[in-house]
Amino acid sequence: MSQAQVSDEDIFKGHEGGKLSVAATRPISQARDLSIAYTPGVAKVSRAIADDSALAARYTWADRLVAVVSDGTAVLGLGNIGAKASLPVMEGKSVLFKTFAGLDSIPLVLDTTDVDEIVETLVRLRPSFGAVNLEDVSAPRCFELEAKLIEALDCPVMHDDQHGTAIVVLAALRGANGVLDRSVENQRVVVSGAGAAGVACAKILRAAGAGDVTVLDSKGIVHSGRDDLNPVKAELAQLTNRQGLRGGVAEALKGADVFIGLSSSTVDGDLLATMAPDPIVFALSNPDPEVHPDVAASYAAVVATGRSDFPNQINNVLAFPGVFKGALDAGATTITENMKLAAADAIVSVAADSLAADRIVPSPLDERVAPEVAAAVAKAAESDGVATAISY
Repeated sequence: MSQAQVSDEDIFKGHEGGKLSVAATRPISQARDLSIAYTPGVAKVSRAIADDSALAARYTWADRLVAVVSDGTAVLGLGNIGAKASLPVMEGKSVLFKTFAGLDSIPLVLDTTDVDEIVETLVRLRPSFGAVNLEDVSAPRCFELEAKLIEALDCPVMHDDQHGTAIVVLAALRGANGVLDRSVENQRVVVSGAGAAGVACAKILRAAGAGDVTVLDSKGIVHSGRDDLNPVKAELAQLTNRQGLRGGVAEALKGADVFIGLSSSTVDGDLLATMAPDPIVFALSNPDPEVHPDVAASYAAVVATGRSDFPNQINNVLAFPGVFKGALDAGATTITENMKLAAADAIVSVAADSLAADRIVPSPLDERVAPEVAAAVAKAAESDGVATAISY
């Protein structure tokens, strides 16, 4: 059934009672089972963990449990709708974790937007989970929140709106370049949007060796001569725009090799004609791409969107299930830049034998993706020295 065929009744019926439940891993059908699972047997396990806290990894689910955390301030395209309204989205994220990576996760929506309160809450809850997936937290607060949580917690923390998007965008660009026999090292990439996804994409592209990256916000090109930049954008200005461009989208796109749209702005199709010959265009804004794919295809050699009804859907589900599974498999204490780069390479490797202009990444439903990403991430964690328990 396509998205157009799904009715409101179907949608609301599919959410009745929520989308998650807790299931026992072992049946309790007789008194002996009860004695093992609960009193008196459980006391022996609790005493053992009290004597050696490392045993919790073996005898509880905590080290394999992902906390999906949001404050409801930047939910999908709905904006700041609050914690309760964000819960259906977080439940959905947990469904994806289970479906694609076999990981259990718990949605935690917090009724506060204070960064320090959120950090304190998760520090206190740390014994109950093994990793944190931040979701739908508004920029620029999301940058501060993620940084403070990484500092405070000894477990993987990743804001998916930032890094999941960046990983899949890099994978897609590698796939497109594979089709066109090009290299990111020789390309100038324009990123439209300096929010969570835009900043993370610019950074991962620089880490991947992109020739240059030009970032646009609502006021034009982000450059070091502007006096209206917040600290995040000021740092970005130092990492990008090596040509020293100034102006707006017209100036940014002239001669550029790649356009990546991560904002709600629109781009005149005629401006794509000013890019380098046969450019790559990722118009990822949802539900309305920055430029319609049919228009973009008149100018570009490869076109991608965030939508499922056009070829080359750039979807975070290609990244985050495998990234967290790999990090947990390795007992990683954090998620490093190399782990993200490895995830991107693993995604595109799945599609390597069948790359085409309309298939630069695998389908989000391809069952090979999460295991490949997990294995690559776990190996990168070991290489970076952040792995504590190699079990992949």
